[in-house]
Amino acid sequence: MENYGLDLHCEMLLEEYRNKLPLYKHLQKVVTDLLQKRIMKTGLEVNSMESRIKAEPSLAGKLQLKGNKYQSLADITDIFGIRIIMFYNEDVDRIASLAETLFDIDWPNSVDKRKQHEFDSFGYNSLHYICLLPKSVYYDKDHPELNHMRFELQMRTALQHVWSAIQHDIGYKSEIETPLEYHRNLSRLAGMLELADNEFSRIRAAVAEYRRRALSLVRSGKLDEVQIDGDTFSSYLQLGPFDKLNRKIAAITQAELHDANLLIYLPMLRRMGLHTLADIEKFIANNFDDAYQLALIQLGSTDIDILAENVGLQNLCIVSLLKAGNGKPGLTQLFDVINGKRPENEKLADLVLEQASRLSFMHQ
Repeated sequence: MENYGLDLHCEMLLEEYRNKLPLYKHLQKVVTDLLQKRIMKTGLEVNSMESRIKAEPSLAGKLQLKGNKYQSLADITDIFGIRIIMFYNEDVDRIASLAETLFDIDWPNSVDKRKQHEFDSFGYNSLHYICLLPKSVYYDKDHPELNHMRFELQMRTALQHVWSAIQHDIGYKSEIETPLEYHRNLSRLAGMLELADNEFSRIRAAVAEYRRRALSLVRSGKLDEVQIDGDTFSSYLQLGPFDKLNRKIAAITQAELHDANLLIYLPMLRRMGLHTLADIEKFIANNFDDAYQLALIQLGSTDIDILAENVGLQNLCIVSLLKAGNGKPGLTQLFDVINGKRPENEKLADLVLEQASRLSFMHQ
C-alpha cells in the first residue's frame, strides 16, 4: 500500500475511502442509471454524460493540501462526481430542474458559477450541485448508507467543457499570476466563447420561432406566403398533398401504399422553378390528370400490389418536365436526384419517355 506521507487523521480518511470504495461504485451505477432513464424520458438531447470516482492518488493529494478541513469522509463531496454536457445554456437549466426533482440538493454547498461574472472565468462557468439520493427514488435495505453519501453533479455546455479541458491541458488557472500577454489572450477567447454560447442559443430560438410560424401559415392555408425549404416542405407533407393522387393510382391494381421519403424530391422541385408551397399546389393541379394517365400506362397491364407513396409525386414531376420540353435530359436529371447518379438512370429515362409518348399532351 502506497505511503503518501499523510498525517494520522488523513490516513484514517484514506482508509475509510478504501473501505467505502465498493459503495461509491454502487452509487455511481445507481445515479448514472437514474439520470439516463430520466433524460431519455424527457427527450433532452445530451452531448455527453461522464462519471468518475476520485482515484486514490488524487484524493491523497487533496488531503495533503487541505485534509484538516474534513472531519470525516462524508465532508468530501466530490469523491463520486458526474458531469452532464449539453449543447445549449437553456438545456443546462433544464437538466438542473430535472436533477432537482430526482435528488436532494445540498444548496449551501452547491454553486452556480455562471453567475459569478468573472471576466476570465468562462471555463469555470459550470453549474455544480451537491446531491443526495433520496429514499423515495432509490433505497437498498442492504446498503442504506447510499442515501447518506453526497456526490457532485456538474452541468455545463459543450463550449464550456472544451474551454475547461484546454485550460487544464495548458495548466492555466485564473487565480495564478501569469504573464499579461497570455492572461489577456485567454480572457479574449473566454469572452468569444461565451458570446458563441449565447449566440447558439439565440439562433436556436429564432429557428424554432421560424418553424412555428411556418407551420402556422401552412395549417392556415396561407401557402403563398411560405417559401419552400426542408422545414416548410416537411410541414406541408403532413397535410398529405399527394394522398389523393396516390390513392387513385393505387386503385388501378388495388395496391397497398407504403411509406417513402418525399423530401428527396425537394431539390428537383426547386430546379423546376417552384418557390412557394402555393407553387406546389398549382403544380399538382396542373399535372394531376396527366400523372394519373401515365400511371394507367405504367400499371394497366401489371398486377403490382405494393406501391411506394412517392408514386404520385414522381409522376407529377415526370409530366411537368415533359410539358416544359426537358425530354430525356430532364428525366435523367430527375432520376439522378432521387436515385443518385448511376448509368441505369438513362435507361429508366428512355423507358419512361416511351411510356409517356402515349399521353395526349406529347402530341400537341
